[in-house]
Amino acid sequence: QLQLVESGGGLVQPGGSLRLSCAASGFTLDDYAIGWFRQAPGKEREGVSCISRLRSTNYADSVKGRFTISRDNAKNTVYLQMNSLKPEDTAVYYCAAVKLSVFRVCVLSYPYDYWGQGTQVTVSS
Repeated sequence: QLQLVESGGGLVQPGGSLRLSCAASGFTLDDYAIGWFRQAPGKEREGVSCISRLRSTNYADSVKGRFTISRDNAKNTVYLQMNSLKPEDTAVYYCAAVKLSVFRVCVLSYPYDYWGQGTQVTVSS
């Protein structure tokens, strides 16, 4: 069964850091670009960051310079390092996978094929 599982969310004070993980099971992430998305209460889901098979990356303007996406194919896991967190970063964070040819860059607007269940991130003092 193909599955993505997010972890690492929690409660953090403004200015703090968290590292989210997205672990795949039932398939190998090598063939996929991976995206991170978030949805805050009462708001639409938005793209946060993505990483291609060759590790090119894209970020939403709201997180550039603060968030870093990376992948460890040996561990079949993608990470999202979040620094300098702000209250407006509070949301449920989801990872998703889309199968792409190896040379294609990732785009957050792709129709991603597989989604995790999400992990809650709350930034509050």
